[in-house]
Amino acid sequence: MAKTFKHGTHPPENKITENSPLVEFAVPEKLYISLSQHIGAPAQAIVEVGDSVKAGTLIGKAGGFVSANIFSSVSGKVTNIVTLPTATGGEAKHIEIQNDFRYETVSLPEITVPTKENILERVKEAGIVGMGGATFPTHVKLSPSKPVDTLIINGAECEPYITCDYRLMLEKTDEFIEGVKLLMTALSVEKAYIGIENNKKEAIELLAEKCPPKIEVVELKSKYPQGAEKQLIYSITRRVVPTGGLPMDVGVVVNNVHTAYSVARAIKGEPCYMRAMTVSGDGVEKIGNYFARTGLTYKFIYDECRGNVAEEVTCKVISGGPMMGFAQANLKPATTKGTSSLLFLSEIRISKSDTTACINCGRCGMGCPMNLLPNEIEENTLHRNFEEVIKLNVASCIECGVCTYNCPAKRPLLQAIRLAKRIIKEKGLK
Repeated sequence: MAKTFKHGTHPPENKITENSPLVEFAVPEKLYISLSQHIGAPAQAIVEVGDSVKAGTLIGKAGGFVSANIFSSVSGKVTNIVTLPTATGGEAKHIEIQNDFRYETVSLPEITVPTKENILERVKEAGIVGMGGATFPTHVKLSPSKPVDTLIINGAECEPYITCDYRLMLEKTDEFIEGVKLLMTALSVEKAYIGIENNKKEAIELLAEKCPPKIEVVELKSKYPQGAEKQLIYSITRRVVPTGGLPMDVGVVVNNVHTAYSVARAIKGEPCYMRAMTVSGDGVEKIGNYFARTGLTYKFIYDECRGNVAEEVTCKVISGGPMMGFAQANLKPATTKGTSSLLFLSEIRISKSDTTACINCGRCGMGCPMNLLPNEIEENTLHRNFEEVIKLNVASCIECGVCTYNCPAKRPLLQAIRLAKRIIKEKGLK
């Protein structure tokens, strides 16, 4: 029987690109590579205007322990360092590179005998981050301050539309499994689980056949947010991460499918400057799964994929999935290590119902995987009663969006929770 967690919801899956093989995406004349492609301190530029670079050239050095190196994704010349908007609504410095279309490449030395120490060093050197979208520097996650005995690989891919991890498991199976083994070595653990939702039967069967005994494939129920760390850990191990705690508090480290694949590539010498991503939605014609270099503007991707769809048809662009992704104000942001998906949606896919008063139906709380009361958090946020918001355990919210999705009154519950978190942090409230 497929394993699962309590509560959650099941939005339409819309995995319309699940049978689209991974192909390399086109590359523009100019790329804009962000120095902030990860959680933590931005990288510091170590190139100047006029410098020549190759694909794999280090152009931004990690700005601290919780940071990550940044690499050029093409060969060419640095033509500018500019500040551009990011997909999450902020701004960051970007290195503008004029593509020479030669695609000359520089690699790191291949590691022929991987050990715990040289794997950790290579992961840090190659700039690998959580490729599922969280972008937490992987070398930090692989250095837990508490003993762990279990590695869990998140193959749930529970967000609607997104299918790039599924295609990686099918098309890059051996490298993915090798990446899992390398992560196990880095953590000194003897057991790993790969959790995959049961709407991906082909991947479950293929990996169950190919994985060694120490790597167990676990069939998960297709439900959102099955891929959230705490829910994934509970589904597979029945261990409960405490409020305010981390997976390592219950002896677990969780990594994404793409992260494992990137580790395998890094051991062979490839720094992290290209990723698999899904382009989907009814607002473009050329949907599919692509290997995309970092630095492609969303405008370039839209122009390449729009095809015969009229521009006025596309009315919403989301970076990431429709549940946890970020709607875009414009198409100026560029792809980063965390760009798992770009969705181009028409008006018929967008809910335009007016927001009404809360009817106290309780659906937001009944669906919440963290057992919170989102309607009460929203109400107290609107009244700026942040002491009560803290008592309602807002810090435990994983921002999955189930509450907003389930609300018949169309209340902006998740937006209120994000606002409350930000204000509480700014005010230094405990």
